[in-house]
Amino acid sequence: MRRRLAAPLAVTAAALSAVVGLSGTASAAPADKPQVLSQWTQTSASSYSAWADASGNQGSWAAYEFNWTTDYCTSSPDNPLGFPFSTACARHDFGYRNYKAAGSFDANKPRLDNAFHADLKRVCNAYSGAKYSTCNATAWTYYQAVSNLG
Repeated sequence: MRRRLAAPLAVTAAALSAVVGLSGTASAAPADKPQVLSQWTQTSASSYSAWADASGNQGSWAAYEFNWTTDYCTSSPDNPLGFPFSTACARHDFGYRNYKAAGSFDANKPRLDNAFHADLKRVCNAYSGAKYSTCNATAWTYYQAVSNLG
């Protein structure tokens, strides 16, 4: 009689194992995660806008398991001289954190840093005259810091 019980238990254990295995697969990020990450970390204004829209609606992207955490401009001011650089810093953090998690940071770092610089320059485009020049000089300094030290 013990033999008869052992066989159904083995089948039940195998079936349970298969279900658990499937549920583990179901929680994996969608296959297009690398493409979405790439689309959101380009130098263009449209890439920035797409990332900003997604950042404001992170719940819709939960299945992708992106890391949205940020410390903004790390130890540098988020709004140096009144220039609002914090959102550009947040997108830069997003790129760094997610490419590091994907194991492809080194190949993408130059583009992430260039996108950061482009985002900062877009902030500066809101100014004119001496303020524009000062903003661009500050943006260049921030870019150089991440490019050389980030």
